[in-house]
Amino acid sequence: MTVERGVRLIAGILVLFSVALAHYFSLYWLWLAVFVGLNLLQSAFTNWCPAMSILRVIGMKDASCGATK
Repeated sequence: MTVERGVRLIAGILVLFSVALAHYFSLYWLWLAVFVGLNLLQSAFTNWCPAMSILRVIGMKDASCGATK
Protein backbone atom coordinates (compact mmCIF):
# COMPACT_ATOMS: atom_id res chain seq x y z
CA MET A 1 0.00 0.00 0.00
CA THR A 2 1.24 3.48 -0.82
CA VAL A 3 1.11 6.63 1.28
CA GLU A 4 -1.57 8.14 -0.94
CA ARG A 5 -3.83 5.10 -0.63
CA GLY A 6 -3.16 4.96 3.10
CA VAL A 7 -4.28 8.57 3.52
CA ARG A 8 -7.53 7.84 1.67
CA LEU A 9 -8.06 4.72 3.81
CA ILE A 10 -7.55 6.62 7.06
CA ALA A 11 -9.79 9.49 5.92
CA GLY A 12 -12.57 7.11 4.92
CA ILE A 13 -12.40 5.22 8.21
CA LEU A 14 -12.45 8.46 10.22
CA VAL A 15 -15.45 9.84 8.30
CA LEU A 16 -17.44 6.61 8.75
CA PHE A 17 -16.44 6.46 12.43
CA SER A 18 -17.51 10.08 12.87
CA VAL A 19 -20.91 9.44 11.28
CA ALA A 20 -21.48 6.36 13.46
CA LEU A 21 -20.56 8.27 16.62
CA ALA A 22 -22.84 11.14 15.58
CA HIS A 23 -25.71 8.72 15.02
CA TYR A 24 -25.33 6.90 18.33
CA PHE A 25 -24.00 9.57 20.69
CA SER A 26 -23.86 13.23 19.65
CA LEU A 27 -24.06 15.27 16.47
CA TYR A 28 -20.93 17.09 17.63
CA TRP A 29 -18.94 14.11 16.33
CA LEU A 30 -19.65 15.40 12.82
CA TRP A 31 -17.00 18.04 13.47
CA LEU A 32 -14.46 15.22 13.11
CA ALA A 33 -15.74 14.58 9.58
CA VAL A 34 -15.51 18.32 8.86
CA PHE A 35 -11.90 18.36 10.08
CA VAL A 36 -11.02 15.36 7.90
CA GLY A 37 -12.64 16.99 4.88
CA LEU A 38 -10.81 20.27 5.41
CA ASN A 39 -7.54 18.41 5.88
CA LEU A 40 -8.07 16.56 2.60
CA LEU A 41 -8.90 19.84 0.88
CA GLN A 42 -5.75 21.59 2.04
CA SER A 43 -3.62 18.53 1.24
CA ALA A 44 -4.86 18.67 -2.35
CA PHE A 45 -3.18 22.07 -2.68
CA THR A 46 -0.11 21.56 -0.46
CA ASN A 47 0.53 17.83 -1.01
CA TRP A 48 1.07 17.45 2.74
CA CYS A 49 -1.00 16.28 5.68
CA PRO A 50 -0.04 14.83 9.09
CA ALA A 51 -1.16 11.34 8.09
CA MET A 52 1.30 11.33 5.17
CA SER A 53 4.19 12.06 7.50
CA ILE A 54 3.11 9.34 9.92
CA LEU A 55 2.68 6.76 7.17
CA ARG A 56 6.13 7.55 5.76
CA VAL A 57 7.68 7.13 9.22
CA ILE A 58 6.13 3.66 9.58
CA GLY A 59 7.60 2.66 6.23
CA MET A 60 5.01 3.21 3.52
CA LYS A 61 6.36 4.33 0.19
CA ASP A 62 5.09 7.07 -2.12
CA ALA A 63 3.38 6.01 -5.32
CA SER A 64 5.66 5.97 -8.29
CA CYS A 65 4.15 7.38 -11.45
CA GLY A 66 6.12 5.04 -13.65
CA ALA A 67 8.91 7.56 -14.03
CA THR A 68 12.44 6.22 -14.03
CA LYS A 69 15.04 7.80 -11.85
